[in-house]
Amino acid sequence: MDKFKKLSRFKAKKSSNTNGSVVDYQAKLAEQGLTREQVIATERKLAKFANTMDSLVRVPFTKQGIGADAALSTIPLAGDVAGLILTSYAFILGRQLGVPADKMTPAVRLALIDMVVGIVPGIGTLLDIFIRPSRKTLGIVHEHLHQEYGITETMHMDRPFLHQSLEDKQQGRFGAFWRNPIVAWLYLHIPDMLGLIVIVFVGWGIWTAISWLVGLFGQSTGFG
Repeated sequence: MDKFKKLSRFKAKKSSNTNGSVVDYQAKLAEQGLTREQVIATERKLAKFANTMDSLVRVPFTKQGIGADAALSTIPLAGDVAGLILTSYAFILGRQLGVPADKMTPAVRLALIDMVVGIVPGIGTLLDIFIRPSRKTLGIVHEHLHQEYGITETMHMDRPFLHQSLEDKQQGRFGAFWRNPIVAWLYLHIPDMLGLIVIVFVGWGIWTAISWLVGLFGQSTGFG
């Protein structure tokens, strides 16, 4: 993971040279009293929260998800207010990373809409799947971090729980093993590999079923 961080820093510096000037990202971080590691850790915390609130369970074949926010909206009024209060935690994390309040306005507005819409029984709960203020906040925060601090990597927000687990392993007894770039990449892409295995098995199952049906048709019609 250390090598991945160095590579992302190089890319950030390279992109900042397009207009002949170099942006001092370290100075900007220092102004906020932050380090690069702290920023990534906080954004990872925000990603974990956003996943829990808005996409804990992914709707099959879509990018939409169902999280705690949608579950809370099933409780009339009280659940929607509780969802808004919980979502404010995402705003707090964003402000800790130096994101200006005016940049957070779209996410705050979406959270208020989410609460109002969620009051409507049934329909409100359904719409909560598509109104995702915490994910919106995460997107705003990441764009700010990219522009202000040159942070381009996304794995800590795409796979926040695995990223945290890998970092813990890298600091443990067998840290050298887990810091190997190939091992780290494989670990972080476990969900992708599992998904690929499922696709292969489903494809194999469909092919087997089709082959059986074709054979059965051939036997029953004499065209086999």
